Amino acid sequence: MSTVPGGYPLPTTMLSVLIVNWNSREELRNCLHSLRQFPPSQKHEVIVVDNQSTDDSADLVASTFPEVRLIRADSNLGYAKGNNLAFTHASGDLLLTLNPDTVIRDGALDLAIQELLAHEDAGALGAKLVGVDGKTQASVRGFPTVLGIIGNLLGIDHLMPRTPFGSYRLPTFNYDVSQWAPQPMGTFLLFRREALSEVGSASAPFDSAFPIFFNEVDLLKRLYDKGLKCWYSADVIVEHLGGVSTRQVRKSMIWESHRSLMRYLKKHRPSPLLPLFGVFVSLGALFRARGFSHGFRP
Repeated sequence: MSTVPGGYPLPTTMLSVLIVNWNSREELRNCLHSLRQFPPSQKHEVIVVDNQSTDDSADLVASTFPEVRLIRADSNLGYAKGNNLAFTHASGDLLLTLNPDTVIRDGALDLAIQELLAHEDAGALGAKLVGVDGKTQASVRGFPTVLGIIGNLLGIDHLMPRTPFGSYRLPTFNYDVSQWAPQPMGTFLLFRREALSEVGSASAPFDSAFPIFFNEVDLLKRLYDKGLKCWYSADVIVEHLGGVSTRQVRKSMIWESHRSLMRYLKKHRPSPLLPLFGVFVSLGALFRARGFSHGFRP
């Protein structure tokens, strides 16, 4: 039995690290190098699904990281379907969705596994994300509600953080304290396979109706509704660049984000007022994107 740096026993498990990549060649190189340099102490595998990148990302993986299982998608599947493809090929009882624009630090994977297994009612675990400047990123949010979104857009969530208007961005969340968290960003999420089986299929846990955004929010909400919460670890620290792929197609990603928000609310928070709120959301997308876009098309 292995131990983490603090000396705590680490049960024998199999970890599958799942990375979906689209045109993030150099960031993916750094991510895979960090996984090679700081692997977990137990059996593991790394699976990369490349969504038909045009920057030779897939060839880089094949030539430089032969230990990685590379799956070349026939098209840009998006994040949800890309991850589901990776899950289909994964063997681990613990499954980590990891963005390619991340760098893993020494001991982080072992500590993440230790903390997840220490919380029996946790279905997932999120990490503290820090930028290249060393600053902690605001990466934990509440589950979206109409009032929470309005509070954030109007900037009143900081004035009333403990009301429904502050329930989305969670302005008072303390990132230096490990605690239960509604939905950390999908940049680094460690799942129990058995928990995913409780909310559908562990081989395809993401709802493809959320191709790019809100897929992990939807999955964490389904886990939460089954009593399988997400633990946020302030001690598992992951470096995160952020937005490398989505910045390349910013206009369509803004519209896709807004549309996915409405899909989420219709699925989890249905209300007769949603059509009116949808007009408000669409106007926000039009303003932010400075024009119209159909969003993501696989």
